[in-house]
Amino acid sequence: MSHLFSPFQLRGVTLPNRVVISPMCEYSAVDGVATDWHLVHLGSRAVGGAGLVILEATAVSPEGRISPADLGLWNDTQTVALKRIVDFMHEQGSAAGVQLAHAGRKASTFAPWAGNGAVSKAEGGWDVVAPSAVPFSPEYPQPQALDQAGIDKVVADFVAATQRAHTAGFDVIEIHAAHGYLLHQFLSPLSNQRTDQYGGSLENRARLLLEVTRAARAAWPAELPLLVRVSATDWAEGGWTADETVTVARWLKDAGADLIDVSSGGSIPAPQIPVGAGYQVPFAERVRREVDVPTGAVGMITDPMQADQIVRNGQADLVLIARESLRDPYWPVHAATALHQTPHWPAQYLRAAPKGAVARKPFTQQGDAA
Repeated sequence: MSHLFSPFQLRGVTLPNRVVISPMCEYSAVDGVATDWHLVHLGSRAVGGAGLVILEATAVSPEGRISPADLGLWNDTQTVALKRIVDFMHEQGSAAGVQLAHAGRKASTFAPWAGNGAVSKAEGGWDVVAPSAVPFSPEYPQPQALDQAGIDKVVADFVAATQRAHTAGFDVIEIHAAHGYLLHQFLSPLSNQRTDQYGGSLENRARLLLEVTRAARAAWPAELPLLVRVSATDWAEGGWTADETVTVARWLKDAGADLIDVSSGGSIPAPQIPVGAGYQVPFAERVRREVDVPTGAVGMITDPMQADQIVRNGQADLVLIARESLRDPYWPVHAATALHQTPHWPAQYLRAAPKGAVARKPFTQQGDAA
């Protein structure tokens, strides 16, 4: 049976294990450029043994950033800075992924520890866009509804960022269509009040996400996988639903998505969410079962046995670890020991490794890493 530390293949990329570090914003970039913080933060998770490390939501345009301190991938300086990090992660045995994103109406806001709500233009903020001129909350920026030219620019920006991701050496890209950001805003009736071809019916609300996915797939090498993160539900009456998620996941599969990364929420400021251990796993399991597409499960997964059972029971193919990896960057190697699997440690750390540990090899897309 498959387990947490078995390899997993997506197109021409073989991950050495099923542990993925989930994208987590660090709000530590300068003009969208990664800093030493990103090198150490992301490099530590690769040293810790994750099969795939996915960078935080990385904006495809300046106006697509959540905050002025977000990562970006719209110019060459940003690309070069990310390549340095990708190369280091590969040396430690991890595949490298990047989550391409546009924040839409949740853009031009403060980093969580710096304040709340809209950043003024005097403080480095900017005009924000959305499907409709409906703000996320009274404290957030008032968005402008995108016209067709603006929508076309969004698609083109995702394509350009996809091409830069390849130049930087990433093995995987993930289209961010969750957590109340722009592509999710188009999906959800709570934020999309359009009456044109991008609003109303499910087909219309999903149109932009599918256009972005098809365009990114065409710009991304055929041998490399493309993931899409979705919110399975808005946890709100009249919002995006799990049934709609299943339908759109089928369309995404046909559009070239290789795995659906299933999260939830983000469309409204204070949803009532029944948070608990693995509370989002059933959504990933349903998409996997009904769509016959690989999925990733994320959210309150902290225990190695819990994570292993998600894979063994066929609930998801990958397990994404987020806050637990902030508490313990070396969670994967510790989990391997707890599950009686052979832990693969950096050669530099073998003197402190448990008995039976072996030296890790650099990552190659064909699966030579261990």
